[in-house]
Amino acid sequence: VAVQTPQGFPRAALDAAYAGAAEEHTDDAALFAAAGHPVATVAGDERAFKITTPDDLHRAALLLGPDWALTGGRGGIGYDVHAFAEGRPLVLGGVTIPHDRGLAGHSDADVLSHAIADAILGALGEPDIGFWFPPSDASIEGISSLKILEKAAERAAAAGGRIENIDSTLIAEEPRVMKHAPAMKEKIAAALGIEPGAVGIKATTNETMGFIGRREGIAAMAVAMVGFE
Repeated sequence: VAVQTPQGFPRAALDAAYAGAAEEHTDDAALFAAAGHPVATVAGDERAFKITTPDDLHRAALLLGPDWALTGGRGGIGYDVHAFAEGRPLVLGGVTIPHDRGLAGHSDADVLSHAIADAILGALGEPDIGFWFPPSDASIEGISSLKILEKAAERAAAAGGRIENIDSTLIAEEPRVMKHAPAMKEKIAAALGIEPGAVGIKATTNETMGFIGRREGIAAMAVAMVGFE
């Protein structure tokens, strides 16, 4: 059989058993029995498991349902858009994508990373990336947006939070980007200190409508969940 905690004992008898123990035992019940005391068991339930690791907490949240799971976390949304520009590389999710144009911006204009960073900062109730990386700061011109993601992760940790997962969507008529999604997930996850499986990336077009449909730029939306103990 498997034996679960908690175990309960009369305090004085347990203290005496510890004081008189001549050898080590696997748990309190074994020690108590070796001291000559009877140990009884009651039927348990596999669902009454002990919360020891983060995986245990996730399992408990799944068993208790979505309403409970959300009470320990906060969600944020992010949106960003950049116009195409000649003579610049196209960087999305930290990956350089082969294309005849890049995106205009003060940094590397990684629209996907920007949306994700803003989603995380939104979950924290903090200012957006323009506050932390103002366009007026010449020292960060051309900065990799992975640095921006690292800053968002740093702010989450400082607030006592952990980034649980990211979901995002790129909106563009061109180029086709989903074949690059695995590499983007790896880059984003590394910058945020999470597993690639916790990063969702999707892509869609704007059905030829609006500035995106006219192939003038790319937009991205993201949702982040940040958990707190």
